Amino acid sequence: MAHIIVVDDTEDICSLLKMALEKDHHKVTIARSASDLSIPLCQSADLILLDIMLPHEDGFSICSRIRSQTDCPILFLTAKNGNDDVLNGLSIGGDDYITKPFNLAQLRARIAAHLRREQRAPVRRMYRGAFSFDLAGKMLFCGNEQVPLTKSEYAICETLARHAGFVYSREQLLEAVFGCGSDSDTAAITEHVKNLRSKLAVFDGVPIETVWGIGYKWKSEKE
Repeated sequence: MAHIIVVDDTEDICSLLKMALEKDHHKVTIARSASDLSIPLCQSADLILLDIMLPHEDGFSICSRIRSQTDCPILFLTAKNGNDDVLNGLSIGGDDYITKPFNLAQLRARIAAHLRREQRAPVRRMYRGAFSFDLAGKMLFCGNEQVPLTKSEYAICETLARHAGFVYSREQLLEAVFGCGSDSDTAAITEHVKNLRSKLAVFDGVPIETVWGIGYKWKSEKE
């Protein structure tokens, strides 16, 4: 059972999601606006479904404000599906983007996929040059210093690093990070990789390389 917070000001949607997710044996807390979201509440969540068009404070602003206080997946649930909106949501720490109207079965499957990724508990550490992956904690380190990554950024890094030297297409990374049937597109992967390069460059160079016309790879230690 997971604790899921649904942040939406539409009563019908809140009722529908609460009923569906409780059938999946999750605990569901409904928040109608930012004023209902305390930091302790957010820190207790295993996943947050966050609408963008909310009264007083929009979902983008809320995500930016709470992201440093919780590392659980944040899934935007919204009628705003422009490419700029998607990229903005991902760049500020969102993990996925689900558009309204949504297919309830697909939404539940997407939530289940994110929760499974959170519950995985690998038992070893993976080393790639100056970087090391805590596979149980889903954290990336350079030496003893943690690289601050969102869940999606970490997932891209781990996917590439597990098969260093192998070239992943944007489509393959999209499926690996967001799952089949995601409403996100390959532009989301491009944005995540851009953010990753900025963060990794602060530490020990940028091991993620672009293979033009194909995709991305984690540079092999032999290269």
